[in-house]
Amino acid sequence: MSFYTIEPAQARLNRSELAVPGSQPQLFEKAAKSDVDVIFLDMEDAVAPDDKEQARKNIIEALNDIDWGTKTMSIRINGLDTHYMYRDVVDVVEQAGSRLDLIMIPKVGTAADVYAIDMLVTQIEDAKGLKKRIGFEHIIETALGMQNVHEIAAASKRNESLHFGVADYAASTRARTTVIGGVNPDYAVLTDAATDGSRDTHWGDMWHYALARMVVAARANGLRPVDGPFGDFNDADGYIAAAKRAAVLGCEGKWAIHPSQIALANQVMSPSDAEVDKANRILKAMEQAAAEGKGAVSLDGRLIDYASIRQAEVLVEKAKQIANN
Repeated sequence: MSFYTIEPAQARLNRSELAVPGSQPQLFEKAAKSDVDVIFLDMEDAVAPDDKEQARKNIIEALNDIDWGTKTMSIRINGLDTHYMYRDVVDVVEQAGSRLDLIMIPKVGTAADVYAIDMLVTQIEDAKGLKKRIGFEHIIETALGMQNVHEIAAASKRNESLHFGVADYAASTRARTTVIGGVNPDYAVLTDAATDGSRDTHWGDMWHYALARMVVAARANGLRPVDGPFGDFNDADGYIAAAKRAAVLGCEGKWAIHPSQIALANQVMSPSDAEVDKANRILKAMEQAAAEGKGAVSLDGRLIDYASIRQAEVLVEKAKQIANN
């Protein structure tokens, strides 16, 4: 291990994150009663320009008046290139900061973007005497943001998570797709011809590189990597497949743009009983090996060593988080 110590962000359960437009307050109570881990009340893309001021007022009222239980509450502010952003931060943090856990910053392009919001939030917290420090979650959804993702991830002690915003990222990179988070039949390889001349087509994941790059930046700075939206909320199988790909790469959560996706995200992003059982057996086996002066041992016909302990501990800790939720 490097001598450099990675300081982990505040531990939060972040399997599912529900987007709720601030302009639709009729959805707030339903969201509060759902099984989602994190809710972000949106003032950005889901809100029309003429509705942004009222959406902000709706969110302030909702944070103060609705019983959100133990849910982690976030707001998505408007971009730094708009005149809505500063009022989003000032009004919500000043008037409802005590119930706010996170601020989601969209289209983060440089570390300086993070610094600007950090300075503003710090001044408000100090002026209002807020005791709880609000965390940041950043959406990496532009070519500029992906280029600078490592600097963004390290830009503030408030940073908690990075999110892959696939739709705006596709627009920014001029990707040839119009779907949100799905696959593209043109992103495929052909097998060599069989003896009868036939060839099989294997579709690929066009977002693999971007998501993997973001995961590395997040984990290298102790942050949670979270996969973003999957647009077709009628395609449960497609959502599950996308969530599984993200989980395999290291993501610990995925957005839900519709309540029907919450249970799917929670299911995929939670370790199974079998996985937790195996992890506990690994820890027990390694404990026994240590007592016998061994650095490695065989379990179920496979070698396990101290690296296995770290993997197992992650699973067991996640299971405890879910049980205590």
